[in-house]
Amino acid sequence: MVRAPFLSPVILPAAMPYTVTLRPDGRRFSVEDGETVLAAALRQGIHLPYGCRTGSCGTCRAQLLHGQSHYPDGAPLALTLMQTEAGETLLCRAVPRSDLELEAHEITAMQDLKVKAVPCRVARLERLAHDVMALYLKLPAVERMQFLPGQYLDILLPDNRRRSFSIANPPHDDALLELHVRKLPGGLFSKEVFEGLRVGTLLRIQGPLGTFFLREDSARPMVMMAGGTGYAPIQSILRHLFENGRRRRITFYWGVRARRDLYADAKLQAWAASQADFSYVPVLSEPRPEDRWSGRTGFVHDAVLQDFPDLSTHDIYLSGPPPMVQAARKAFPGHGAVPLHMYSDSFDFPPEVRAALEKASRNRGPA
Repeated sequence: MVRAPFLSPVILPAAMPYTVTLRPDGRRFSVEDGETVLAAALRQGIHLPYGCRTGSCGTCRAQLLHGQSHYPDGAPLALTLMQTEAGETLLCRAVPRSDLELEAHEITAMQDLKVKAVPCRVARLERLAHDVMALYLKLPAVERMQFLPGQYLDILLPDNRRRSFSIANPPHDDALLELHVRKLPGGLFSKEVFEGLRVGTLLRIQGPLGTFFLREDSARPMVMMAGGTGYAPIQSILRHLFENGRRRRITFYWGVRARRDLYADAKLQAWAASQADFSYVPVLSEPRPEDRWSGRTGFVHDAVLQDFPDLSTHDIYLSGPPPMVQAARKAFPGHGAVPLHMYSDSFDFPPEVRAALEKASRNRGPA
């Protein structure tokens, strides 16, 4: 019998971390092998802009000045071929293949916030609309979740699943955390909220998350635009401003399908009547005959541009479905909007829900 020659095992060197340098401030941090740039930054307390963390919203887009990265899970939805060719990258999906130099701005307002996972109980359920439920969560007496108005949290589910919801209450009124949950086709958690969840049920949450929050160091007038339950973080911001006496000129556009979807219409109308610097513009995309609607119709971002052909002097807050946010981010800069003053929270859905929504849209046919 011929024996194979003995081969000593080859010991590969451990993968070295890559270094990311942020311009223009020169801040540096390390990224482990296989780790995304955003995950590494957040792990080390560096708060870069981000929203969905799935590559769907484009909030974490940055300019790649030097180095190479790749997307192990495929090209992200929110990055076009033209943007890629121009050297732009999405930090929530990008994994370095070398040291990187990026043009990106750190958000210093989040430095004192601590992201943590905590238990909570369902304190109250309140039906806001035919397909929207307000879910109120109570943390243990010894816990509080410090957050900025507009941020979101994750509900941690079995099998490492999580569902993200914006916090609808302002930070100063945090005895209960208010979430707006829309019932979605194929949505296992939203179905549970509407059909099985009970007061007293124990849940686990993690937060605060996201870089969509009120920039209080700005005195610029604000244009705010939401679609559907994208209203939730807007409510947090508005309540924070109104209830703390902060004066800003604000015009809020809320785009929904039909009149019954304007689940906070009475509240917003009351604010518009009582707050001298606040205007509210509801926009319906598919009004029903029984709505007897005489207000604005069509795409909500078109309504904004009809009223604000020049957005150069405004801070812009966008919250809602990815197509709405992407349409605004594409159209608004052509009307003077400064990308650095555009803040967005894109309400992406898990794959099974996205597939069910697309099927429902096909079955409904053209509006």
